[in-house]
Amino acid sequence: MALYKLGTIFANGPVSEEKKVKALNPILISGKEVLPLIEGGKGINASDGRSSGAWAHENCVGTFSGVSPDYYDEKGNVLFERYFKKDRKSRHEEMVEQSIKGCLAQAKIAHEISNGQGRIHMNMLWELAGSQQILTSVLEQAKGLIHGVTCGAGLPYNLGELASRFSTYYYPIVSSARAFQVLWKRAYKNFVEFLGGVVYEDPWLAGGHNGLSNAEDPNQPQTPYLRLVELRKTMNELGLKETPIILAGGVWSLKDWEDYIDNPDIGKIAFQFGTRPMITKESPISDAWKKLMLQLKKGDVILQKFSPTGFFSSAIKNTFLERLIERKNNEIQFSHEKTEEFSEILKLSETKVVYIRSSDSAKAKIQIEKGFTEIKETPDNTVVFLTPDEWVQMKEDRKNCVGCLSQCQFSAWSQAKGNSGRLPDPRSYCIHKTLYDVSHNGSIVDNLLFAGHQVYRFATDPLYRNGIPSVKELIEKIKAGY
Repeated sequence: MALYKLGTIFANGPVSEEKKVKALNPILISGKEVLPLIEGGKGINASDGRSSGAWAHENCVGTFSGVSPDYYDEKGNVLFERYFKKDRKSRHEEMVEQSIKGCLAQAKIAHEISNGQGRIHMNMLWELAGSQQILTSVLEQAKGLIHGVTCGAGLPYNLGELASRFSTYYYPIVSSARAFQVLWKRAYKNFVEFLGGVVYEDPWLAGGHNGLSNAEDPNQPQTPYLRLVELRKTMNELGLKETPIILAGGVWSLKDWEDYIDNPDIGKIAFQFGTRPMITKESPISDAWKKLMLQLKKGDVILQKFSPTGFFSSAIKNTFLERLIERKNNEIQFSHEKTEEFSEILKLSETKVVYIRSSDSAKAKIQIEKGFTEIKETPDNTVVFLTPDEWVQMKEDRKNCVGCLSQCQFSAWSQAKGNSGRLPDPRSYCIHKTLYDVSHNGSIVDNLLFAGHQVYRFATDPLYRNGIPSVKELIEKIKAGY
């Protein structure tokens, strides 16, 4: 598997800071005129009620993450997720129950901080197991607190019907005009009233999970402008000329996107900021995580496909990711039967052997001599090499699986069946465990750190030279074009 380092993709390159950006005019989002500036809803607790409430307070759109958000006791202390049931299906039900509590808690916090300004959105990972159950329960109980739902990571066909049932606006996240057209034809054409906008998330620039299709080359990024023009043309043909497009992925400064504002080929547009709001006073991520991002350089974020969701994702290269890369680079193909091509024996255990190519024998020997003595099969007729400690931890993580994804490659969990029937993939990891840990002051070295490909700009951005700004200060700079 290839791993890719991506640079900035702009039609004419980043715009100089001396040029003033066009004035931003309010647009109608989720039933209210607000500035077309939106906080991206990031992962597990990387955006919460504090950050989203602060964005809404500035007459923008704040977005809290609906994936395992925090909830609190009567004294305001975080109640960390705890699982008591022994079987995976029951732990999944516990996860859903706790997620609902967390979403309601964050919605209330955001509402109070916003003081009735702006709009509050909730971001949901569609591939989260129980996502529809969580959304239904939250929207039913949070009337007046949540104005819109953004949803990506998969094709959320039922989102329109579900959100409309509660008179809540919905915002599907897509990476192409074709993806939106599929959603429209199958479902959204019947739920037009509450289609608040379409989020175009650039698959080559966005942090976290990206919507690259099998037909697109991860190493051949396309210009966002042309893809947005195509999306607008499709939307116009469907009668959605007044429905805004929300540009996400790689959005740092409005000066970079000057040609997109008041452009008749793109139409109504809003801008979603994902990475830049992570370093504000209201941002819930740890100080260590913020400090790290302030020091990153171009190329420190890579696009890879280790996620148990099966999607490409962008994350900061650290020890955690480097070990996954090393494991993948030393992967070896095998055959269960001896053939002319696969003729060398590789012993997996005391009772099981497979056959590998002669040309791979030295590679296997080196790995074993380095201490990677646990040799495990993947679903693709390959083997990878782990240390005994890594294998013990992997088994423990699978044992503790809470069924957080509708389909998980790491644990072979399937929401529909209980087990997908596929071999668990030792090239992957427990995504719930690592994202939850890093979002609660866990190691920034030994956990997954999602980030967008513009993160290196923190190091030279004047806004961060004198400390960490507030959301208000950030938004003022964004409006000024910086």
